[in-house]
Amino acid sequence: MIDSGHNLLFKIVLIGDSGVGKSNLMIRYTVGEFNLESQSTIGVEFMCKVLKIESQNVKLQIWDTAGQERFRSISRSIYHGAKGIMIVYDITNQQSFDDVPTWINELSRHVNPDTTVMLVGNKADLEHLRQVPRETAEAYAREQHMAFMETSALDSSNVDVAFDRLVYHIFDMHRELVIFGLGLGLPGPPGPSRPLLDFITLKPTYPLVKASGCCGSKKQKQEQEQEQKQEQEQEQKQKQKQKWCFSN
Repeated sequence: MIDSGHNLLFKIVLIGDSGVGKSNLMIRYTVGEFNLESQSTIGVEFMCKVLKIESQNVKLQIWDTAGQERFRSISRSIYHGAKGIMIVYDITNQQSFDDVPTWINELSRHVNPDTTVMLVGNKADLEHLRQVPRETAEAYAREQHMAFMETSALDSSNVDVAFDRLVYHIFDMHRELVIFGLGLGLPGPPGPSRPLLDFITLKPTYPLVKASGCCGSKKQKQEQEQEQKQEQEQEQKQKQKQKWCFSN
């Protein structure tokens, strides 16, 4: 999204199981704080941050979604318009990592396949309680063509680096689309202001899942109608929040 002042608005969504530290990652990156008493997110929350990249003001909307299943239908509408996704797991919780494929499947149903995706192992400060080997997660990220980093929202390790790399990659993708549209060719190689993402391409390979046909049961139709109604209500709330965020 570009306004008349050539500012960019990028929407980034954090997903993953409840309790992995999504809210604290968002808070640490946007305001540099950490809340030990943080409660599980209900529905969705968001915060904003502005970065200066190559003379452009890039405003970030960072959305934190609830990891609990009962809020999943509300959270799904948040994917609309997302430029970047962070799938967060807890390195001390094997189940949160085992559930990553479920979240990837969720993305396959709701986001553009060109959306920039990063796998983030949080709570790296708890090395003595680690259940998920770094090598295992890194190999899985390679296999799924996702960027990968381990972070600690508690001591801030790699939090800024992870978000910045995600944003810089989105920025470069946006630049390429604009330049292609103008017929000017590809931009030059990334410089110090746009760090490379190591060995990762960041282009997910999962296929888009087509919607099911019209012959479902009455119960399924009712559930779909209810979900659509919830998503529409949530989208209206998001639009109001977005107006406030971009105007401030």
